[in-house]
Amino acid sequence: MTVKIRVMPTLLFRDVGLVKGVGFDSWRRTGSALQAIKVYNMREVDELIFLDIRATPDGRAPDFAQVDELADECFMPMTVGGGVRNPDHIGQLLAVGADKVAVNSGALARPRLIQEGALRYGAQCIVVSIDALALADGRWEVMSECGKKPTGRDPVEWAREAEALGAGEILLTSVDRDGTFNGYDVALTRAVVDAVKIPVIASGGCGSYRHMEEVLRDGKADAVAAASIFHFTEQTPKAGKVYLKSRGFNVRV
Repeated sequence: MTVKIRVMPTLLFRDVGLVKGVGFDSWRRTGSALQAIKVYNMREVDELIFLDIRATPDGRAPDFAQVDELADECFMPMTVGGGVRNPDHIGQLLAVGADKVAVNSGALARPRLIQEGALRYGAQCIVVSIDALALADGRWEVMSECGKKPTGRDPVEWAREAEALGAGEILLTSVDRDGTFNGYDVALTRAVVDAVKIPVIASGGCGSYRHMEEVLRDGKADAVAAASIFHFTEQTPKAGKVYLKSRGFNVRV
């Protein structure tokens, strides 16, 4: 059976509400997380990604009470990330309603977090989020701390290591494309997809349904995630899936 392509809205939470910006400089307020989830329920979204982008910079754990409240209203699978530093954080997020947990800076600081989470809760729950910045010489570099801290790591090699440690999925975000509406980094996506066997979600830069088509067809992504296109334009996840279906992709409409 062919796995269906997923179209996944991303909600970035900061302090008291949702935000979005460009190049990980997320300052523009976009509303309430709870209200956004209720809207996406009605729009028959495949999956939702919720990331608390202040948890790691502030050095705090995930807000489990908040995730519990949101999960009660979320009628689609939800991936939750932000501030995840140890396996107990993963377990607590799953206990309050997250379906998957995204790990990023915590896994870069201690890669065994991926293995511990996968062994304890199952690889299907562990999403390794990789934020990659395009460099002037054509290479990419993995960034941590919400895209602010260079790591010196290559995203392709880090994706391979994450898979070997037990990751069930990769959320791959282009830092420099983020919020630009200029399209996904197709070359970056294809390089990571070719390196691993687990699903890769492309993120960062989507400005049209055509961009989704490009990263799925040429980048070979297994799913697409987007934020600005759904916050600031009239384009919707469902209309995106209708477009993709018309272009021959296997999506659930």
